[in-house]
Amino acid sequence: MIFNKITASLLAGSIILGIPTYIFARETQSVFQKKTNEPYTSYLKESDIVNSLALLPPPPKENSAAFLADQEAYKQASTLAHTPRWGVAQSDADLSDSNIGKPFSKALGVSISKENTPATYHLMRNIMADSGFLGTKKAKKYYKRVRPYVYYHTQTCSPQDDNILKHNGSYPSGHTAIGWSTALIFAEMFPQKQDEILQRGYDFGQSRVVCGVHWQSDVDAGRIIGAAIVARLHANQKFMQDFQKSKNELIEKMK
Repeated sequence: MIFNKITASLLAGSIILGIPTYIFARETQSVFQKKTNEPYTSYLKESDIVNSLALLPPPPKENSAAFLADQEAYKQASTLAHTPRWGVAQSDADLSDSNIGKPFSKALGVSISKENTPATYHLMRNIMADSGFLGTKKAKKYYKRVRPYVYYHTQTCSPQDDNILKHNGSYPSGHTAIGWSTALIFAEMFPQKQDEILQRGYDFGQSRVVCGVHWQSDVDAGRIIGAAIVARLHANQKFMQDFQKSKNELIEKMK
């Protein structure tokens, strides 16, 4: 997950119905968001977020059993290069506005987009900032873990992003935190679809291993962060309002 080129620094709070949301300035042409004139907002401020550095164990040390497991997972995933699963990983890597929601559209049975489901689009965009940036920020900055494709001098399923990503810490995976938090939220909305939704959220994280962007332990840690963010979001009034708006919108689209 890349945020070093995004600059994602907290600028200011805007008040909506008396409830603060938080606006982030980002450079355009980044991996996180390409060609946007729309700043990101989050439900949470940095002081609300679980401390990823305190919560997570350190990433595996080189030559440890855990690192050997990471290496084996990378080698197994590399056999999927240029297969249909590789194509899914390429799609999952795209966090641009035009792709928001597409990874979960099939599981939900609704085409998610800014035009078709504006409330859900807004919810997901905020979750990206809360989980993918704020949730992973401290551990990423502290550990600065080298990504597997840099370690092995190879390239990922999204080679156009490799030069940027190599400057951003691998641990924990921000994409995975986004995917898992999104899956948990949608599964809560529609428990009758939980199997498909949670499987999609799990696979979204595994796509980072398939893509060669993250180690398996990065992905595992990203799921922990994603779950922690969802727990905290439930104490946020604006999130709960938007959750219900999104649920109502999706129910209407499912008819």
